[in-house]
Amino acid sequence: MTTPAQRIGEVGARLAAGGVDDELAEDVVRRIVDVLGNSLAATREEPARIAGAVAAEWGGGPAATAIGLSGRVPAPSAALVNGTLAHSLDFDDTHLPSVLHPSASVVPAALATAERTGAGGRAVLAATAMGIEVTCRLGMAGYDEDLGNSVFFEHGQHATAICGAIGAAVASGMVQGLDADQLTSAVGIAASMGAGVIEANRTGGTIKRVHCGWAAHSGVAAADLARHGLTGPPTVIEGRFGFLRAFCGERVHPERVTDGLGERWETPGVFFKPYPCNHFTHAGIDAALRLRERGVTAERVRELVLGVPAPVLRTIAEPAEEKRHPRSGYHAAFSGPYTVAAALLGGGGLGVFHEDFTDSAAADPRRLELAGRVRVVADERATAGFPQQFPAVLTAELTDGGSVTERIAENRGGPQRPLSSAELAAKFTGNASRVIEPDRAAEVVASVWDLREDRPIGEVMTGVQTALAAGR
Repeated sequence: MTTPAQRIGEVGARLAAGGVDDELAEDVVRRIVDVLGNSLAATREEPARIAGAVAAEWGGGPAATAIGLSGRVPAPSAALVNGTLAHSLDFDDTHLPSVLHPSASVVPAALATAERTGAGGRAVLAATAMGIEVTCRLGMAGYDEDLGNSVFFEHGQHATAICGAIGAAVASGMVQGLDADQLTSAVGIAASMGAGVIEANRTGGTIKRVHCGWAAHSGVAAADLARHGLTGPPTVIEGRFGFLRAFCGERVHPERVTDGLGERWETPGVFFKPYPCNHFTHAGIDAALRLRERGVTAERVRELVLGVPAPVLRTIAEPAEEKRHPRSGYHAAFSGPYTVAAALLGGGGLGVFHEDFTDSAAADPRRLELAGRVRVVADERATAGFPQQFPAVLTAELTDGGSVTERIAENRGGPQRPLSSAELAAKFTGNASRVIEPDRAAEVVASVWDLREDRPIGEVMTGVQTALAAGR
């Protein structure tokens, strides 16, 4: 009987040889563009400096580009740096209802491996598609309908990093040309490497920003070990002491990993983020923007009541005083009260943008005063829609005794409310323009689209570094 890990190996080897169809390839290109834009925007963040310093200290043969570092580094080190960049600003895509960010681990692993091996765009697109798919399906295997949430999340685990390590290993292994048995072993090896706890969402700390970097690093390392002959257990996913039971106990659905694998794709339904903050805050932002459109201003508001799914309270509403008075710009990105206040007062980008999550913005007295008037509660209808969506309802209780309510049932950036090509372009340009000139940003995007024509990854990454070196 074929196990889930063996099925992943079989499908991965087949897709590595035959590629993916044009529609899926185009979706993956959009995800690579999104990851690179998010990464460029993060190059001046402290976690980028730290990850870069570690990679430089490790040294090793020059094989792949770590965005922002001069010279090349070993592929696992490049994956560490680039995965850290991709997730640092919490602007990376999200799969629902597994509640994980797949591309930020998989794309850096695939790109670093492709640079080292000299692979072209088609190999990377197929490998990235499969890696993202595996990441999402592992997350779905740990989603429990009765619980109404990811079991990973309920246990305080970051499924993004845990499942992402395996997805990154599959992508890296495919780019390296591993056969089905070797890919199976790569899955088995990476299952011992994935890790991540999410207490930082609640009370601060910058470790979460490195989760995707470590997952990407682990994925490349696992594929390398498999290529050299290390083996993993074929029952690593579903076994008694396997991945799913170890992380999620009995509430697991291993059949979701392989049902229709390679034929029915989760990947195109992964949500792009319009705002650089925790995804649980997005519907509240949308509701605040709609209140603004209806003429509601901070001066007219006595109190704002934000209703959200019950499971997200611990992330964006608790501890209440810390969420009303975030200690940093990064902490503010996980605050329901702050993000509502920022949107109602008027943020940047598509509604709120990076300038709304600086330390100085998070300390702005006007924003904090309004955030102090936001009360976050569990809402029954929002809870019923979670986690297929992250809904919210926002009611402004006005000083004149009236009230105005906006309810958001479907998140912007998902299949029901997709970002247009113009909006995705605006997101990339806004991200990239923090560090490179607009003309060079357009050149980077064009080079990524050329991956469909099998452009070598090395050329794309050289273009990214050249643009960064020119600066602004």
